[in-house]
Formats: sequence, structure tokens, C-alpha cells
Amino acid sequence: MPHPTLAFVNGQFVAIDEAKISILDRGFLFADGCYEVSAVIGGRLIDNSAHMARLERSLRELEITPSIPVSDIPGLMQELVKREALDEGMVYLQITRGADSFRDFGYPDPAKVPASLVMFVQAKRLRDNELAQTGGKVITIPEIRWQRRDIKSVALLPQAMGKQAAIKAGAVEAWMIEDGYITEATAAAVGIITAEKKLITRSISGEILDSVTRRAVLELLTKTDLEHEPRPFTPAEAYAATEAFIASATALITPIIQIDDHRIGTGKPGPYVRQLRKLYLASACDGDPTITRYDYRD
Repeated sequence: MPHPTLAFVNGQFVAIDEAKISILDRGFLFADGCYEVSAVIGGRLIDNSAHMARLERSLRELEITPSIPVSDIPGLMQELVKREALDEGMVYLQITRGADSFRDFGYPDPAKVPASLVMFVQAKRLRDNELAQTGGKVITIPEIRWQRRDIKSVALLPQAMGKQAAIKAGAVEAWMIEDGYITEATAAAVGIITAEKKLITRSISGEILDSVTRRAVLELLTKTDLEHEPRPFTPAEAYAATEAFIASATALITPIIQIDDHRIGTGKPGPYVRQLRKLYLASACDGDPTITRYDYRD
């Protein structure tokens, strides 16, 4: 995939090699900021209004006042997609509390220290993804993140460590376990399907991120004979599931066929996950008028 050539940095589109942020930026010093990733398919942002609503929530929780109104950001994102001629991939955006004149733990006055906004694109195959056909393997690891996982914080070192553990194990993802229950993957929501046709995902709380793609999956259940059961589930329940999946802006809905050393179902992508992925693509990407899109709300 080609590397990005442009970035949007605090009001300007600049060459990626010339994009600069101060070393005093609080995102660099304290991971004091939040981010969003929106999928792009056919040059169009997917579910972006939901991502912007979640961004606004993260900013409120962190008490960050953006230097550009969130309502103006989608237009800038689309302009970046256009300038990069991006057909399929993602837009990454990050808002931090900005660069103060010295390093201090306390929040600076937003009237004196404006927040920083950075954006860039990345090409990636989303629709024609090999994992959608073959399924992927995941491992389980201990949950070591902070307790405000409902905020899409840029403090991602625990997730990076978990992803690296998965790579070393020949897996595509790591599912994190806390108090005997699975929370989520390092970069995705997770779900399992039981023989009783129950789709189980963890209830929304501060323990997990309220995934935009997970919400979309639940909206699509009316097109299936699955019933949603929101609750925590154990690794043992996951091992015994007939199907499993991860869901995110860039994974979309990807089947999981092995968890640790346990084969899931037949060891191949199951019919329900394949159906949900097909419905999602029809809804979000093809504009199927029979499927109603949702709004992200607290």
C-alpha cells in the first residue's frame, strides 16, 4: 500500500515529511488526547457521523476544547481523502490538549494553549480482505489498560504490547481478560455466537470502548435470526462458541476461527459472521435502502 503524502496539521495541509508538532505537545508528553479512525470505501467516509459523535464525547470527558469545531472536521477529512485520491483505507485523526510553554501535569488554559489537530490517511484493503475468507486466530492476554476505556485515548502502549504478543504467536489479534472475563481486543470489539443463536457482546460501560462498528452489527441483527445478549463472557464460553468475530472501522466484521489453542466451530468462517459482514457492506458501503443506519448516542 502507498504511504500517505499529506497531513492536516492545525489548519494546514502539508507534505507528510514536513508535518511537525512541538515536542511540548501534551499528546507527546502525557498521551493527553484522543483519536478516531474512520474507514474509507469508494472514496467515501463510512459511519463518520458516529465517529464524530464519539469524538465529541471523548473530548468532553477529557475537558479538551478543540481548536476547530468538530462539525467542521468531516469536510476536512473528505478534502484530505480527495487530495490523496484515497479509494479504500482509513482517515486517522488525533486531537491533543496542545503545546504549553513548559511541561506541567495540570491542564493549561485553553484560551492560551489551543488544542492540536492532526490528520492523515492510510490505504488499506477493507472489502477484499483475505481474513474475511479464511478467518483469523487470536490469543488471550491479561487486561492491563487504565480504567477509562470508554475514552478513545491516544494512550495505546498496552494495546501495542498486546498486538505484538499476538504477532509473535502468529495471531491477528489479542483478546484481553479481566477478572475472568473478556473485555475486547487490542484494536476491535469482540463477539461470539452460540449454538442457541445468541450473539453475545460485552455490555457498554467504562470497561470497554463503545465501538461504532459493534453498534452497526447490532442494528443488523433484525436481518438475521440472531438474538443479542449483552453481558460479559468467559474464555471458556468463547472456546465453546460456534462462531466468533472482531469488529472495527478497519477490520469491519472479521471472523475468528481459533482462540488460543481452541478451534471455533468448524474452524472456518461461519454463516452468521459471513452474513453480518455482507449486510454491513451492503448497508454502509452500497447504501442498501432496506437497511437503516443508526445514530451514535450516549
